[in-house]
Amino acid sequence: MQIGAGLRIDGAATAASARAAVARGAAALAARGAPAPGLATVLVGEDPASHVYVASKQKAAREAGFHSERHLLSADATQDELLRVIARLNADQAIHGILVQLPLPRQIDSGPILDAIAPEKDVDGFHPINVGRLATGDPRAIAPCTPAGAMILIREAAAALGRSLAGLDAVVIGRSNIVGKPMAQLLLAENMTVTIAHSRTRDLPGTVRRADVVIAAVGRPLMVKGDWIKPGAIVIDVGINRIPAPELGLDAQGREKTRLVGDVDYAGALARAGAITPVPGGVGPMTIAMLMANTLAAAERAAGA
Repeated sequence: MQIGAGLRIDGAATAASARAAVARGAAALAARGAPAPGLATVLVGEDPASHVYVASKQKAAREAGFHSERHLLSADATQDELLRVIARLNADQAIHGILVQLPLPRQIDSGPILDAIAPEKDVDGFHPINVGRLATGDPRAIAPCTPAGAMILIREAAAALGRSLAGLDAVVIGRSNIVGKPMAQLLLAENMTVTIAHSRTRDLPGTVRRADVVIAAVGRPLMVKGDWIKPGAIVIDVGINRIPAPELGLDAQGREKTRLVGDVDYAGALARAGAITPVPGGVGPMTIAMLMANTLAAAERAAGA
């Protein structure tokens, strides 16, 4: 992590360190004669972005020394076909983590699909049992990857700034099941006082201004303005949005170029924040690193480590 003159949280560097630790853990399992951690990704259809995401996850798994499988179903696959694949993977002792790439085609209801994954193999942390375990502080809980990665960045930022997280005020902007709600649970586990804010929060700027830690996860480009940030606050920007960038000119096809931004006005917040994640290069790299960490933990539990 790089925190200092630039006040920039280097998520890529932290993710690389986490992935190296996972590779060491996988090697330690192999040295004991235990099976390699096994990660199965299940992809339905031909969505280009989903194929890119799955390829990056498979690449990370191979680099960590995992056994990696990809199961591809056609875009017109039925709910029952997908459930049969999950049942086979649940029963496969070589597989410790199952990841069904979302979104799924319209004819498939994602709820029963995610519920069908064995909780101990739910490395995305979406199964109701893992959600409940996280809420009750059960150490067996598997936390969703993005908030788990954000929590590591928050801890490292607080340490670099010489602060304890206990007793600090945190505001999570966004109440999704994937990021906002589990993020709040992880912050509570650090003895922080947590507010979940959203589109109907009265005086959202005032709510954010009171926060020592701000996590923005709403999917609205540059929504959180610099003057909303309390001086010295830790700011974690989970958003990733593509907006027009006329200043960059046109691409080879003559179309206006775009750029990636977060939910926070980075330039405006940088002058006030104690530490802040950029977009890209902040939380994003941590998500795959935490997927690998969750899979390793599942393999270690299966091996009795």
